[in-house]
Amino acid sequence: MSEELSFDGRTLAGVANDEDGEVGADTVFHFEQTGERLYAHYSGGDIVDGHLVGTFDGKRWDIRYAQINTDNETATGHSVGDVELLDDGRLRVEDEWEWESKPGSGESVHEEIDR
Repeated sequence: MSEELSFDGRTLAGVANDEDGEVGADTVFHFEQTGERLYAHYSGGDIVDGHLVGTFDGKRWDIRYAQINTDNETATGHSVGDVELLDDGRLRVEDEWEWESKPGSGESVHEEIDR
């Protein structure tokens, strides 16, 4: 049996995002995980402050997020993402997201960074 994946203590950054998204390569996510509960604080790029909460079953995450951008606009959304372990031991998430507070949806990719 393979080792269970965990986000706890890991740092990820956005590596790809659709046009309607605000997360980019300068947005850094700091994760904590307790059991299947997932939490992160994120900021950078267009995001001044963001928080996400959700669940992770070892293969997929299901999260909701709230954030404020550099224009002082708040936004909330929901996403579901497939999580994989890369050959070098880093996590990668391919995510489908949708704003709940405004129009827009898309896909993004996040990868673990070494910091």
